Amino acid sequence: MIRSESLYGGAVVRLVLDRPKANLLDLEMIRGISDKLDEEVSAGTKLVIFEGAGGHFSFGASVKEHEKAQARRMLETFHGLFRKLAELAVPTCALIRGQCLGGGLELASWCSMVAASPEARLGQPEIQLAVFAPMASLLLPWRVGGGAALDLLVTGRSVTAEEALRLRLVDAVTENLEGWWRSRYEAHMVGASATALRFGERAARASLMASMRRDLPELERLYLEGLMETHDANEGIAAFLEKRRPDYQNR
Repeated sequence: MIRSESLYGGAVVRLVLDRPKANLLDLEMIRGISDKLDEEVSAGTKLVIFEGAGGHFSFGASVKEHEKAQARRMLETFHGLFRKLAELAVPTCALIRGQCLGGGLELASWCSMVAASPEARLGQPEIQLAVFAPMASLLLPWRVGGGAALDLLVTGRSVTAEEALRLRLVDAVTENLEGWWRSRYEAHMVGASATALRFGERAARASLMASMRRDLPELERLYLEGLMETHDANEGIAAFLEKRRPDYQNR
């Protein structure tokens, strides 16, 4: 489910989401990532790479686990992963092929460096199920600015790799994802202090960390105590799982 590889004498850790075909970020996958971070990241780690096995990065979180009965555990587990990444403060890199949606895009948007292959598609489609993405609601304005984030979050549309580059959702579009990250690492990080890189990460993310501490708990409450009490959120999820058109009642 999560394959790991140690590179550059352990200074680089590669984590591969490997659950065909969609690499869903369900509770088991999220816990697997967290466990691998505990096992593989050391004091000398300078970069953690995330990528998806097969043709896609990730289709996102499990819709089944968005049902009201499971939503609290899902959010706590998923957001716990980001809190762990914040605590570790190791630079991160996402290499995106194919679809990168929902929770997959939230994970990629966290990363210090992001590259996509030309055919990649990126999006936050949660609104199409009558829900919203709490973590993306913090991450996307920080990464691409408020107006672009609002567009992506409220329309739920997917963008091409080239549009993602224009939005600065990704840093590069290339067929050679492996060569891209290696060239950046070798040019800028290989001789750096792992300790200094972590302090640099914390400093550069100071505003995001403040927002996470202040705003993420409120967004979790808005989701669990507000949104999940509405008819339409529960209908949107049920309709998706039952493969039918939703009957939204605007309540």
